[in-house]
Amino acid sequence: IRGVPVTPRYWSLCINRKYAAGGVCTSTARLDGKTVLITGANTGIGKETARDLAMRGAWVIMACRDVEKGEEAAASIRAEYPKAQVEVRELDLADTCSIRAFAQKFLREVNNLHILINNAGVMMCPYTKTTDGFEMHIGVNHLGHFLLTSLLIGLLKRSAPARIIVVSSLAHNFGWVRFHDLHSQGSYNSGLAYCQSKLANVLDIANIANMLFWHVSIKF
Repeated sequence: IRGVPVTPRYWSLCINRKYAAGGVCTSTARLDGKTVLITGANTGIGKETARDLAMRGAWVIMACRDVEKGEEAAASIRAEYPKAQVEVRELDLADTCSIRAFAQKFLREVNNLHILINNAGVMMCPYTKTTDGFEMHIGVNHLGHFLLTSLLIGLLKRSAPARIIVVSSLAHNFGWVRFHDLHSQGSYNSGLAYCQSKLANVLDIANIANMLFWHVSIKF
């Protein structure tokens, strides 16, 4: 349409609503005895995923930046399903020290990890940086999860069969990785920064598969 700016928001509005909503899971599979870790599980997709998997019998560990909100979400799941095994742990994906501390404690206390769901994320936020100086979208949505996965990859391999699920977005179709300005220091557009981080999630699947086979050590 002539005169209409072509932005990620514009294109998102053009996507068929029914298609974007996705389908409904009809699986009746049980997950008794399985351990699941979900980041950003206090609200939205993360909370609903935690709820569903807990109802299937899994022990669900909800990794949240805001522990208080995480506990409220866990309480609501227990209220709906008293047998739910849900636990809240603190994790700030915008801080690599928090990620490392979380992983160290997790590895000391948890013997198995069958499903890792990298769900937490930020979207369209004003220009800010993580504790380590990364642009917030790429730092939280991608780099933080990549570091977490690399630290837990050994436990995932020992717990096989195990799965890693990365929650991306249709927005990845409108992104490109700006290697010359990854952290948007030259220019910043919150929509494009989000799209870049979601594309990085999609491209990262190959890297995660490589880690599963070779168990590489990633240092930040």
